Amino acid sequence: MKEITYAWNFQRMQDAVSRLKDASVLILGDIMLDEYLFGDADRISPEAPIPVVHVQETKTLVGGAGNVARNVRSLGGAVRLIGLCGRDEKGLLLESLIREGGIDACLHRSEARPTTVKTRILARQQQMLRVDRETCQPIRGKELDRLLELLAEALPGQSVLIVSDYNKGLVSHELMEKLRQLCARQARPPRILVDPKVPNFAYYSGVDLLTPNALETSQGAGLPVGTPEEILKAGRALFQRLHCRHLLTTLGAQGMAVFRSAEEIWHIPTFAREVYDVTGAGDTVIAVTALALAAGLDLLDACLLANYAAGIVVGEVGAATVEPDALRESMRSLPNPQVVRWA
Repeated sequence: MKEITYAWNFQRMQDAVSRLKDASVLILGDIMLDEYLFGDADRISPEAPIPVVHVQETKTLVGGAGNVARNVRSLGGAVRLIGLCGRDEKGLLLESLIREGGIDACLHRSEARPTTVKTRILARQQQMLRVDRETCQPIRGKELDRLLELLAEALPGQSVLIVSDYNKGLVSHELMEKLRQLCARQARPPRILVDPKVPNFAYYSGVDLLTPNALETSQGAGLPVGTPEEILKAGRALFQRLHCRHLLTTLGAQGMAVFRSAEEIWHIPTFAREVYDVTGAGDTVIAVTALALAAGLDLLDACLLANYAAGIVVGEVGAATVEPDALRESMRSLPNPQVVRWA
């Protein structure tokens, strides 16, 4: 395998962080409410062989596509968030949290489906259980039409559009087809970035950047991804299947594989020091990559910034975000990355 080292420049990357605050990103996707119940577990239930968690703290955050928006805002970027929630109490709470986070959102309040809620129960920094309350039927009819209206209103002037797919019903073949048509009508069509889910891979044909993790890459290609050679083969299979412009495969402890094309692939090592919780790491990756591209960065530099950010958030419990100073400090305190070309 041919290895060519990437020209890393510390000052260029530090300056890149400052450019993020002048960029803007549009996000369309599945928005949800993330509830965290923190406590301690020091005994087993007499009713079943399970731990009893004594809840001592509760935290509620905007999740899904909302967490992508939180990551954009934490780095100073402007964001417009489009999605839907239920016309229920949790929907009101979700809207309130979005406003408090300084996120410009256009939410359709649905009569037909509840707000998606994920409740995680943690004891001593370990997740014990997750409870999901949701409806995942595809969005159709007037609700789909309304989302497309909101998208059409928000698209002018946007250079990057994120589709944050959590497979909760928002992303469908019809939505993606009409989204492409709306983008094509713009004077300067935005780049479309997708954080995918395997059941919906067929919908993403022709997007500018796909950001699957290792498992999603393997399942989408129908191939293993254990070795660099296997990763290259699986990534190329996705190019052949979906005809995307670029591919970013996140590999957990192995870092990232950045496919500029099916012929030019770079490897970025992981920057994580400690891993407590990978919840929301994919949100951070696509948010930082998109914001950096909107700020005018090259794809590889954008992915480098995203990798630094991901290395920070996995060291926190729950879906975390990154601020500019933390990103700069991570670059200062870690060794220069050994980014090499795999092909």
